[in-house]
Amino acid sequence: MADRKNQNSIGTPGKIYIGILAVIFGGIVIHAPLTVAIGTLWPNYDLLIKSWKEILMLVAGLLALYLMYESGQMKKILRDPIIYLIAGYALLHLLLMFFMNQGPSASFAGLAIDLRFVLYFALVYIAMTLYPRYRKMFIKIGIGGALVVLVFALLQVFILPNDVLKYLGYNVNTISPYLTIDKNQAFIRINSTLRGPNPLGAYAGIVLTLLTAWTAKKKVDKKRWPLTVFVILLVGAVVTLWASYSRSAQTGTAIAIAIVLAVTFWHKLSTKMWLIIGILFVIAAGGLFMARNTSFISNVVLHENPNGGSSVNSNEGHISSINDSFSQLLKQPLGAGLGSTGSASLLGKNAEIIENQYLLVAHEAGWLGLALFVSIFAAVMTRLWKLRKDWLALGVFAIGIGLAVVGLFLPVWTDDTVSIIWWGLAAVVVGSRLYIVDSKGDKKHGK
Repeated sequence: MADRKNQNSIGTPGKIYIGILAVIFGGIVIHAPLTVAIGTLWPNYDLLIKSWKEILMLVAGLLALYLMYESGQMKKILRDPIIYLIAGYALLHLLLMFFMNQGPSASFAGLAIDLRFVLYFALVYIAMTLYPRYRKMFIKIGIGGALVVLVFALLQVFILPNDVLKYLGYNVNTISPYLTIDKNQAFIRINSTLRGPNPLGAYAGIVLTLLTAWTAKKKVDKKRWPLTVFVILLVGAVVTLWASYSRSAQTGTAIAIAIVLAVTFWHKLSTKMWLIIGILFVIAAGGLFMARNTSFISNVVLHENPNGGSSVNSNEGHISSINDSFSQLLKQPLGAGLGSTGSASLLGKNAEIIENQYLLVAHEAGWLGLALFVSIFAAVMTRLWKLRKDWLALGVFAIGIGLAVVGLFLPVWTDDTVSIIWWGLAAVVVGSRLYIVDSKGDKKHGK
């Protein structure tokens, strides 16, 4: 009864706590253009402006401790294995700051990049455990944010000039207003409100997968406004995913959607139907192979264009980066310290770019750090899988697999928007698990 009372009543500290988390969840999708524009006006405060979400998380962390103590659920929440793993991961990073210092700026930037999404997961998990009825609020905020990102992306594709973001301060020193495939101006890669086309593609993949999960588990609302929003999101996600020209995001999304459909319809399709699907897949793969030398496949799929103007194409860059990083992994079991790679390393002693999420973690936090990171992710995914009858749990689980694949080619979790959105949604599901069961029942769960 006490838990019910706590869930149905929320005091001022609780409202502030939920409000902070909501501001982060909603603001993260538009923070790139806002921070660039504000940072251009006040360049001396650029790092402080970019750290707005981390600052808010620290404030929320203090409130979380108070709210857990006040509700009497501190021991219960802190004993969760996922919280233990996150605490261990954070402690390791704090120790690395002292024993393998890359300089104050690089170390603090590396600390923020490595920990912000798991910290946000923990904060939202605590919020959903204490106040699970706010699950719907986070979903609505997510829908609103997706509309902003995808509508602006559609405008970039069909109406706005390629360099429209330059008016907000986008340039070679902040964020490029747009990119191309191997410097080929015939293939423009848009940013929308994110930091680049690859994160944008991953974000569009998240939206498209969740729409698929919703459609597979529920009936699309035929009322005018819900249906309009659904169509805008669907069209926007498909066009944006394509216009990002992010092969990793497209591959990850295809895997995620396949998982959603397989889990939902596995027992409903006959052996004959699965055989037909397999044959169609082989035909499609064969068609792509036969057309590999065409201009379209060379540029869009393979990213190989000898006339594109780039001395080293993106494929060669990826392979070289992964080979170098793997060699360093074997030589540095303890890692090289926080801020030793990625954007944080630009503030330190040596700049180094690693285009693989797992090698990046190992490079900074060593083999132990990689083991802890993989354990956290596996623990979260296991919880999501157990709740897969719920549409949101299934969608977040499926795109989690897709993003894990993307991580083999790009440091997907270093992008604040993609990481905050996915880990935030995962926490919404995992934290509100009892609410899901109580409101729908085990047998009717998710239907």
